[in-house]
Amino acid sequence: MYPTVADVLALPVVRHGRPRVVAGAGGLGARVRWVHVAEVADIGPLLKGGELVLTTGIALPDDPAALTKYVEGLADAGVAGLVVELVRHWSHALPPALVETAGRRGLPLITLSRETRYVTVTETVNGLIVDAQVDELRAAEQVHQIFTELTVSGAEPAAVLGEVARLTERPVVLETLSHEVLAYDAAGTDPGELLTGWLTRSRSVHAGERTAYHAEAGWLITVVGARGHDWGRLIVVSDEAPPHRHVVVVERAASALAVHRLVARDSDGLERQAHRAVLAELLATPTPSAELLARASALGVPLTGRRLVGVAIRPRLTAAPKAAASAHAVLRELAEVVSLAARRARVSALVAIDEQHVRLLLSLSPQANVDAVLDRLAAGVQPDCTLGAGTTVDSPAQAHRSLVEADHVAAAALRSPPEQTVHRLADVRLRGLLHLLADDERVRAFAARELGPLLSRDAASGTRLVQALRHYCEHGGNKSAAAAAAHTSRTAYYQQLARIEQVLGIPLEDPESMLSLYVALLAHDLNRDSFT
Repeated sequence: MYPTVADVLALPVVRHGRPRVVAGAGGLGARVRWVHVAEVADIGPLLKGGELVLTTGIALPDDPAALTKYVEGLADAGVAGLVVELVRHWSHALPPALVETAGRRGLPLITLSRETRYVTVTETVNGLIVDAQVDELRAAEQVHQIFTELTVSGAEPAAVLGEVARLTERPVVLETLSHEVLAYDAAGTDPGELLTGWLTRSRSVHAGERTAYHAEAGWLITVVGARGHDWGRLIVVSDEAPPHRHVVVVERAASALAVHRLVARDSDGLERQAHRAVLAELLATPTPSAELLARASALGVPLTGRRLVGVAIRPRLTAAPKAAASAHAVLRELAEVVSLAARRARVSALVAIDEQHVRLLLSLSPQANVDAVLDRLAAGVQPDCTLGAGTTVDSPAQAHRSLVEADHVAAAALRSPPEQTVHRLADVRLRGLLHLLADDERVRAFAARELGPLLSRDAASGTRLVQALRHYCEHGGNKSAAAAAAHTSRTAYYQQLARIEQVLGIPLEDPESMLSLYVALLAHDLNRDSFT
C-alpha cells in the first residue's frame, strides 16, 4: 500500500533536486507511511514511525553530539528516511556526525543539491499514499464480499484456498495444529517442492500472534478456529512482507474455513478428506507420483522406505437396515476410533471412510512387528468389527495390492466367528474366493438356482427354512448340534430338514448336495447388503 523510499526518490519532483544517498542505502526498501517537513531538532518523540522527514537543516545544530542525538531520535521513532536540502545551512556536504550515525543505524540519509519545493513533494507523495489507501479499502471490500459469498454458499476448503491463491498469487496451505497438511493450493508452483519436508519446516515456525508474518520462513500465518477452539493454521508462502490486503485475505479465509467446519460437522472432517484423497490416488495410480508421496508425508505418513499394510475394518451391525446418513455416521465415528487407536499404538496411518468400511494404510518402520501392530490396533477398535489385513509390502507402488486385498478379506470375513481379531487372505478360504467372484453373474445364478425354492417358500409362508439349512451346513450335517444352534427342539428341527428336502427335491445327507447348498448360501450372503 505504501511506496518505498526508493519509489519516492524516483518521482520527478524529487529527482529535480538531484537526490544522492549518502548513508543507509540498505534501508531504501522501507515503506513511507507519510511525508513530514520538520525543521526542529527534537522532532523524534513526536513521530509515529514510517515517515520520510524532509528538512533544510536550517534549525539543526552543528554540534556533533547534538546531531548524533537528532539522528538517534529519528531512528528510534522508526522513520523511513531523512532528506536534507544542501542550500540554506550546509551547502556542500553534511557533517560527518550526521552521516556516520545514519549509517550506523541503517537510516537512509539523502541529500538534495538543488532547492526543492517540499510542499509539492508532500502533496505528491501523500496523494499517492491516500490513493493507495483508497484502493486498498476497495480491495478489502471486494475480499470481504468474496469470502462472505463463499461462507454463505458452504464452499469446500479447496474452493476457499483456491481464492486465497488467486488473490495473493502465492501458494497456500491449510494444516492442523500438529502440522499435518489438510489442503493446499500451489498457485501454479511445484506441489512436490511445496510439501516436501513440510512437517519438519512447519514445526520450527512459531507465530507469536494470531496473525503474523514470519520473515525467516517467509510465511504469513493465521490461526483457524471458532468458539475458542483452534484447530489449524492457514499459511501463505510469501518471500517478502505481505501487503495489508493479503493479511485481510488470509484472515477472512480463516473465518470461512472455521464456519465451514462448524456447519459441516456432520460430514467427513478435513483430515479424513485429505487421507481419503491420498488413498484414492494410491488405488487408482499404478505408480504414485512424487507429489502424492509428498502429500502423504505432509500428512505425517511417509510411504518410502517403510513397510506398508492395507487394512479394512467393517462394523458387524445386526440391527434393522439403517438410512445411508446413519450408516455414514457409524463409519465416521469408527474412523475416529481407529485413528485414535493408531495414534495410541504409535503407528502412522492414512485413515478414510469408504462406502461400507473404514480403510487404512499403515506405514511401519522396517523393524516393526506387523502382527503385533495389527493386534494392538484391533485391541483399540470396538469389538463388533471385522478387521481384514492385506499383504505387507515394501514400496508405495505395491500399496494398491495390499489395500485391495484388505477390502476383500474384511468383506469375506464379515460373517466369520468374531473370536478372531485380524483376518488375512489365508483365513477366509472359500469365502474369500466367492467374494472375489461375487460380481460374476454365473455365481449369482448358481445361488438363485440352489436356494430359489427355499427363499420363495420362506417369503410366502413366513417359514425359516433357509436359516435352518444354514445351521445344518455350518455344523457339517450334525443335526443335534444344528438344532441346538437354532434353539429348536430336535423333533421340530428334523421336521424342518424334511421339509427342506421336500422343497428342494434332494437328500441333505448327500455330501455333494450339502456342499452345493453351503456354497450357494455363502454366495447369497455376499450379494446381500451386509451393512445392516
